Amino acid sequence: MNKEKSTGIGFFQKYLTIWVALCMITGVVIGKFLPFIPAFFNRFEYANVSVPTAILIWVMIYPMMMKVDFESIKNVRKNPKGLYTTWAVNWLIKPFTMFAIASFFFYIVCKGVIPAELGKEYLAGAVLLGAAPCTAMVFVWSQLTKGNPAYTIVQVATNDLIILVAFVPIVKFLLGVSKVAVPWDTLILSVVLFVAVPLTAGVLTRMYVSKRKGTEYFENQFLPKFDNATIVGLLLMLILLFSFQGDVILNNPLHILLIAVPLILQTFFIFFIAYLAAKGLKLPHNIAAPAGLIGASNFFELAVAVAIALFGMDSPAALATIVGVLTEVPIMLILVKIANNTSHWFPESTLVNEK
Repeated sequence: MNKEKSTGIGFFQKYLTIWVALCMITGVVIGKFLPFIPAFFNRFEYANVSVPTAILIWVMIYPMMMKVDFESIKNVRKNPKGLYTTWAVNWLIKPFTMFAIASFFFYIVCKGVIPAELGKEYLAGAVLLGAAPCTAMVFVWSQLTKGNPAYTIVQVATNDLIILVAFVPIVKFLLGVSKVAVPWDTLILSVVLFVAVPLTAGVLTRMYVSKRKGTEYFENQFLPKFDNATIVGLLLMLILLFSFQGDVILNNPLHILLIAVPLILQTFFIFFIAYLAAKGLKLPHNIAAPAGLIGASNFFELAVAVAIALFGMDSPAALATIVGVLTEVPIMLILVKIANNTSHWFPESTLVNEK
């Protein structure tokens, strides 16, 4: 077994922040010196949704959705408290604390640095991140903390279902509070395109392949074929996105750091809320750690897609979601280390890792 497999995180995922930074540089260079490239791709648009971006996002999200096994939901009754913790933190707390922390930072702390109108768009990007809990990388974080794999699948599967009904009204409400105009049709179309369609395709693919060749083949041979598709799709999309963001980045390099601060604070805050709640409920560590990590991390692929659909490829809101990608991996690895170092806080697991 090679090192990457033994640690549970692949080469691309482990150095995701570096790849994102390189994509940012590549995109900015393209936008500055080869502006005809983003101009060409900008021509392909339908209902305010960039077609090239939509294709790349499907390449990213489809492999993730194939990992979701809704059959596992039948095991929820074995220990529902971990799910209740995940749901409450992800949907009743996280979007609103993100809004509060980002608002305070952009409108008060950075009032003299970030113009109010620009701060409003950065806030919109932060809200999109806060309303989209992780549904993909959490499998990696769970594995790194020796989380219960069957339970993690249930946490992810139920969150995917909740996203379908909760994401749009929460985003609409919070952006309305921040006085950002958001058309219902574009927001709903984004969720249909970037959650419902790939989720349905992933579930149908899983059912079809598993029925024909068995679950073991699907898990151990079919799924690994797509391991790098998500990251490659993400990196190609970021190059395209940053080619539109070149002027914004070159004119406001400090803003990348300023956007990162509230996102990082939110990540730590949400992790400890969920993690300590799980401790208070006396949940085993292999449920508590994924519960904290799934809330702390973001479904940034969805956030990026919706930001582009709502505000455009060259918008500050889209830039804010990309900063979320930039900070995700290093911060989550820190939280994984914290979780592993505090496993003695929790009782021994009494659950069996059922498949």
